[in-house]
Amino acid sequence: MLTAEQNEELTAVEAGTPMGEVLRRYWYPVAFTRELEEFPVKRVELLGDFFALWRSPSGRYGIIPEPCPHRKASMAYGVVEGDGLRCPYHGWKFDVDGACTDQPAEKDNTNFQERVRATAGKVEELGGLVWAYVGPDPAPLLPRFDVYVMDGFRDIGWADIPCNYVQVMENAVDPHHVEHLHGRYFEFIGRHEGFTAPASFGKKHQRIGFDAFQWGIIKRRVLAGASEDNDDWKVGHPLVFPYNMRVGGGGIHQMQIRVPINRTTTRFMLYTVHAPEGYEPVAQQTVPDYEIPVFDERGHHVVDYVEGQDIMAWVTQGPITDRTTEHLGRSDIGVAMLRKMFRQQMAAVAKGEDPLGTIREPHERIDLPCEKDKFHAGGAQFALDFCAMGSTRYSPAIETIRQVHLSAADRVAADHEAGRTSFLPAGGIGTATLAPDTSAQVDSGRIPR
Repeated sequence: MLTAEQNEELTAVEAGTPMGEVLRRYWYPVAFTRELEEFPVKRVELLGDFFALWRSPSGRYGIIPEPCPHRKASMAYGVVEGDGLRCPYHGWKFDVDGACTDQPAEKDNTNFQERVRATAGKVEELGGLVWAYVGPDPAPLLPRFDVYVMDGFRDIGWADIPCNYVQVMENAVDPHHVEHLHGRYFEFIGRHEGFTAPASFGKKHQRIGFDAFQWGIIKRRVLAGASEDNDDWKVGHPLVFPYNMRVGGGGIHQMQIRVPINRTTTRFMLYTVHAPEGYEPVAQQTVPDYEIPVFDERGHHVVDYVEGQDIMAWVTQGPITDRTTEHLGRSDIGVAMLRKMFRQQMAAVAKGEDPLGTIREPHERIDLPCEKDKFHAGGAQFALDFCAMGSTRYSPAIETIRQVHLSAADRVAADHEAGRTSFLPAGGIGTATLAPDTSAQVDSGRIPR
């Protein structure tokens, strides 16, 4: 249970608030690459502020606050010229560094142009997404996490969720919800709507544990019928601080992204790479993106797929969860650990330190620890259930994705019969270095039944 003041501090995203200042130290996906190829300017909302994002004909990106420094007209309606963006109202032009390079009606106003600047952020493209950093200099490097650079067939699902991002992130360190929300509840919905929910989601949790490590928190579990030797406990999967969760299994590698658009809106994205054992590359000119449903035509939550169930649970807590009346139990140790981590990072930033996961060293790829045999459910079958019962069912590439997994399974079977080794795409299990000055492990012990 938190006080009203503590809940306010935890959920604020605006500049000048303790949490808002932490969040401004990270890069965020703000557009799909194909969007700015189709039209070179986009209005972006991020962390409670609006920006103008653009791509020049030479491929350079820029991002500045939406209001023009002149008289506050929207730069999101601006004209791309060269590498800069020109205001549609009076023609003031700004480059990607925020410098004002032209003021058509001020030619005789000596030095005026040099005194005007826009506060420019940094922009890069990676993995079919355009990423922006809008915090203080010096900007950290954009983390090249494994899912964004590994081989495989990829797509991106997304939805804008009408709630604060912290309640979405707390779900990432709440293993017990799986057996109930995606197990019993899924089975209940399926029984009444005429489909069979995947049995693997209903397995009971015997033990849960959490490790603080250099990127955030590793979540572990022991399910009924399994042991500490299974991937779910031995490897686990990470919450990547402050807004990602890396998951996997059955040749699927996914980053679940939760971007704080404003205090009561979260952009939920599912960046998925399909790379099963035996995978043969499939040509992709662009990374397909697709919107996943939140509400049906009656205004009711769509709950016949896994992520729709999660969204229902997040949104029905209210725009901002009232944590002053909650009752946390022993099974909520991950939630308590995450809140402690948020407080630690707010304190670090207030002291002028870099927050957790800041990257300053050049790198090619960051492999994150992530289980491959999720729920000890079997590779190909887990992947097919994932496609049928999750957000991937809405992907425009669903048939290609199914064929990727079916063909790979056939190829592996043929290779095994012939005594050959199948191709296995690199990545998926990295190393975990425990973070200093944190509780190394928080473990529930065995859960009594």
